[in-house]
Amino acid sequence: MTIYIITDIQRRAARVAGFSLILAIATVIVANYGINFRLIVPGNAVDTAQHIKDNETLFRLNIACHLVYSATLIVLLSSLYVLLKNVNQTLALIGAFFRMLLAVTWCITALNSLGALRLLGNTSYLSVFETTQLQTLARLNIASSWDAYYVGLPFWTLASTICSYLFFRSKYIPKALALYGIISCVWGVFCAFTFIVFPHFDSTVNAGWFDMPMLIFEIVLGFWLLFKRLT
Repeated sequence: MTIYIITDIQRRAARVAGFSLILAIATVIVANYGINFRLIVPGNAVDTAQHIKDNETLFRLNIACHLVYSATLIVLLSSLYVLLKNVNQTLALIGAFFRMLLAVTWCITALNSLGALRLLGNTSYLSVFETTQLQTLARLNIASSWDAYYVGLPFWTLASTICSYLFFRSKYIPKALALYGIISCVWGVFCAFTFIVFPHFDSTVNAGWFDMPMLIFEIVLGFWLLFKRLT
């Protein structure tokens, strides 16, 4: 049986990874529940546009949160690679690459949001469009941000599946936690790809349950890596 020696560098990487996980999740919660769900009115482009124009600074804070999340993912993938490369360097590198792709999709989300703001601005060349047309286009840009999320979701679930497997194999964390991570992440992979192929899958399984089990795992993992010693 292989025994993986834990170095001081790995312990520091674990704490950085734990902090990054918690910060990343907190940032998404603030962006979505603190801002997005307050400004975006489902099925109503006019009211959504008005909310954004009335709260432009808040909407820009949402964009900043997306960029912070992307940057945090870069720190996270780097620290996880340092932590797990001794277990299997190839898999650790693949997991880091998948998480990098996830970070890119959140940058695309930020660009789409900035595009929505431009459409709702006062630039002279926009005068050729009707107000309702601009509001609809802005809402379409925001909807594209959700598309970017669901494009990134397969990469997030795959990255987390790989990391869970490496944690299970290494025994750096309790095996029960790592096993729950594998199961919840494989479920996330299934949901992510099924939803891409069958867009009405969320009428069978609520979209909130696509990533919720995996999110719970990553929250627990974040606190474990930050406050507990690797086993």
